[in-house]
Order: sequence, then structure tokens, then C-alpha cells
Amino acid sequence: MDPLGARSQFVDVQTLHRWDQSQDQDGAEVDGPPSGKTRTHKGSFANWQGVFSSPFPFREDINRKIILFNGDMALMNCTAIVNTSNETLSDKNPVSDSIHRHAGPELREELLKLKGCRTGEAKMTKGFNLAARFIIHTVGPKYKAKYRTAAESSLYGCYRNVLQLTKEQCMESVALCIISTAKRAYPLEDATHIALRTVRRFLENHGEYLETVVFVVTPVEEPVYRKLLPLYFPRSEAEEQSSLPLIPADIGNAEGEPVVPERRIRISEKPGSLEDDSESLDPMLGSVGSHSFARMEGDVDKHRRLILQGHMSEAALQKQHQRNYNRWLGRARAEDLSDIAALKALYQTGVDLCGRTVMVVVGRNIPVTLIDMEKALLYFIHVMDHIAAKDYVMVYFHTLTAEHNHPDSDFLKQLCDIVDIKFKRNLKAFYFVHPTFRSKVSNWFFTTFSVPGLKEKLHHIENLQQLFTCILPEQIDIPPFVLEYDAQMNGPYRASEASGL
Repeated sequence: MDPLGARSQFVDVQTLHRWDQSQDQDGAEVDGPPSGKTRTHKGSFANWQGVFSSPFPFREDINRKIILFNGDMALMNCTAIVNTSNETLSDKNPVSDSIHRHAGPELREELLKLKGCRTGEAKMTKGFNLAARFIIHTVGPKYKAKYRTAAESSLYGCYRNVLQLTKEQCMESVALCIISTAKRAYPLEDATHIALRTVRRFLENHGEYLETVVFVVTPVEEPVYRKLLPLYFPRSEAEEQSSLPLIPADIGNAEGEPVVPERRIRISEKPGSLEDDSESLDPMLGSVGSHSFARMEGDVDKHRRLILQGHMSEAALQKQHQRNYNRWLGRARAEDLSDIAALKALYQTGVDLCGRTVMVVVGRNIPVTLIDMEKALLYFIHVMDHIAAKDYVMVYFHTLTAEHNHPDSDFLKQLCDIVDIKFKRNLKAFYFVHPTFRSKVSNWFFTTFSVPGLKEKLHHIENLQQLFTCILPEQIDIPPFVLEYDAQMNGPYRASEASGL
């Protein structure tokens, strides 16, 4: 804790200059080519100024979200900061060392529970003693020239997965480091192109969910970022035009992901009719279902028939259930669920008194009659998949919900039938806050007849003071309307009474 009146060592991102404010400081526009014919670069987008529009046009609203900061990542006061590490999350590099030093020893213990991280993936922990609430850990690729395409795809995956986590968790700000460190030998300028274009495309497609992106650099990295930022975040139409010849030919797809032409699926313009190929197909039809790959799953129809007849073994039932869950999880990861995430009806907060992750559900934020409930189910699976891998608790705020906020019992039953067994096994408590008489009756029927095993985990919480005996106030984000309602109905929260319970 900083002494009273002392200046905090942490850096408040709100006090830093935004990219759209830095043009006067950096000098006027980027030195562009003379009027008329532009300088040409092999594979660049334009040979003549004004002939083509930039794939990264001037967007003042996006530029306001960008900050370039030369300093210590661990001191950033953002919702989340990014730590670059290795597959065992034990890498020793300047960024990681500083984060561990400021976060404290609890971070190392938390990382051991993650059991590593694959290249291109992103995993999240709490920030502990940092100003940042969360730390997103990711592993950049090792660069080799002959495997350049794979390295590009992996590095894109790092940035994209980090940004995806910020969207899923409804974060307002994130600080990005240079993910692929010098140890991994990734050329700095090439890595910068991938970082900038991925962030630019993400903000174009999902910018409403993220208010601030800070690129945290060192003195060595800063000149490269200042040189390339105008290509992807031009601060004026003139800067957009002067930067156009310098943009590389390979700018990826609509998400900034590297495109490999050899991997594109080619579809014939006029496929031959079935009759034309019937002779060539006949010899192959006899082998369908007898190939070793097909035999791996066995006779699916037979499995389903046995399930209906009640003759399926417990192991086979579990396998069938796991297959079904994996299909839903695959859909959840592939589908755009940003509209559901924007509701802020499900989010991760701190931990309870036993150190278990706390997940919050806000009933009033679920407009059941207005949204696609199947997408809501997909979003729940997507968010909860990694949370449910270890012990967790759920807090459901029933406060001020109306009829259109109540999912019907069929939907809840379907959700319980689909989710992986770990969701039920690792759920240690379900706190139902501000229940009504009707909801208590519904819960009794549901937990008695639909979801056995949940009844002993369900706890009706009449007021927040009771909730705070299980979860400390600073460990849970409570919507303001819930706080106001509880204060009106039960009086203001008194810490002394909670501590004495």
C-alpha cells in the first residue's frame, strides 16, 4: 500500500497520450513520397498515390483506443496485462521477471495449476499484487526461416487469443507486450506487423468491447512501433495516403490472420454430375464404413438404438456424452458470440474464502425473449469450459428479474444434460441471491426432479451481508442496481457485523 499522499508507482493508462493525440509530438505526418508518383516497394499496395484506398483507412475512433508506452509492463493499471512466456510458463525474460516480482509469490503457485500453455494459446490468472486485475499468459513461437508460415500463424494466434479473452471477460483495457521475445528469434519488424494488423482488425470487428489497447515497448522496440503504427493506424487522411506504399502485400484476411494460398479449399466451377462418375464411385462405395478410420466410432446408429433400449454400458454412455459436449464446445469456439458477451450476464470475478473461482450470473441482464437462447448456451459453455476444470462457485443475482428474464426449465435441463461432467463435479456452491417465494419453489422442484446432486449445493442468500460471509466484498463485482436494491431492502452493508458472523 502506498503511503498516504505518496505518488503511486503504477501507471494509470487514462493519463497517457492516445495515438490520435501524438501526431503533434511525433512531428507532422509521416514523411511521404513527393506528389505524383510514389516510391514503389516490391509487393506493396500502390504504385501511384491516390489510385488505391488503404486497407487500413483513417479511423479516429480506433486511434483513440491506442496508446504507445515505453515502460514497465508490470506497472500498467489496466484491466489485464500480457505476459509472454514459454510452454511451461516458467520463462525468464524482462517482462515476465518484472510481472512476477510485482505480483508476488502467489502468481507462481497459480501458474502451476494451469499445467503449461501451448504455443499460440492464451491462459488467464489473477493479477494478485499488480494494479492490473488479470494477467493473460501466452507463448510465442520460435522463429525459423523455413517454418516462417507456421510461426506467423502461431504469433497471430497469440494476439488473437489474448484479445478474444478480453472480449469474453468484458475487459475495458489491455496492455500488450512484444509477445515473441528475443530468445525466440522472431524478427522484430515482422512481429510488429502481425501485432498491429491483428489489433487493428480486432478493433474494427469488436472494438465496442475494448476501450484501450496499450502497446508496451522498450527503447529498442519503440522506434519500430513508431515507424509502423501509421501504416495500420493513420492519424489523418494525408498520413493514410503517404503510408499506403509501405504497407506489405500480405495483410492477412478480415481478422488479420495470415493466408496460405496452398491451404485454400478449391471448388470446381462445374462439378461433374453423379451419373458421370458413377462407374468410378462404385468400387469405393463397398469400402465405406469398413475402413479403419470409420471403424473407430463403431456403428453410430447401433449405439443410439442401445441407448434408447437402456442396454448401453456406463463407459459407452460417458463416451457418447463427451462426444456430444465436444461438438457443442467446437461450435461455441467457432461462432461469433459477441452479442451475448455484450449483455454482461456471465463473468468471472475474484475468489471465495476457500480460494475457489467465483462466476457471476446477472439474471436481469438475460432478455430471454429477445436473444437466441442456443447462442446463450454456447456462450456459457465457451466461458465455463476452462473455469470448470477446477473447483468454482456460482453467484446468481435474481435481483429485480422479470418474467422475460427467466429461462424455462426445459432450457436449464438441456444445459445440465449437455455440459461436461466436470461442470457439476467441480461446482462447489451455487448462491441464489435475493430469491422470491416463487423462485424457491421452482428451485426445489428443479433440483429434486431434474438435476440430482445440485440441491445440497444450492444456497438461498437473502441479503449481501450473508453473501459476504462466503465471498469478501472486494472479491466480487456486484452490479450497482443490486447494491442499491439490497441497501433499500436490508440497509447498508456493515463490515463489522459481517466479520462477527
